[in-house]
Amino acid sequence: MTIAAILGGKGREVISIEGDATVADAVALLSARRIGAVPVMSGSAVAGIFSERDVIHCLERDGPAALQRKVSEVMTAPAITVPPSESVLGALALMTRRRIRHLPVVEGGTCIGLVSIGDLVKYRIERIESEADAMRAYIQAV
Repeated sequence: MTIAAILGGKGREVISIEGDATVADAVALLSARRIGAVPVMSGSAVAGIFSERDVIHCLERDGPAALQRKVSEVMTAPAITVPPSESVLGALALMTRRRIRHLPVVEGGTCIGLVSIGDLVKYRIERIESEADAMRAYIQAV
């Protein structure tokens, strides 16, 4: 199974922010949408990613003044991205290895979606349960 299939199930809506927005704007967006990260866009390209971790780091470093900084100054860049053809297991391995929870999906230089580790774990659990059900049905039929 590929990341494209995950996007097919969850949709391709990408909540994003521009690099010149303030950290306060980004925090408000994360809170309002109840999400943990957003791609930081430069046109249709992903310039970086802004996550809850970035908020914590810049607040610890700059205190309340961090909220007035530009997102582009505190985002994680470059963003680690995957193509839609990436396998789910490959993406999970990448996220585990790099200790990240969100992956922008990029095709032809354009961000076409975003997957979280929760999306991928949910898919894997559904697959494992489906395989277990098929195995039980097979055993009962024999």
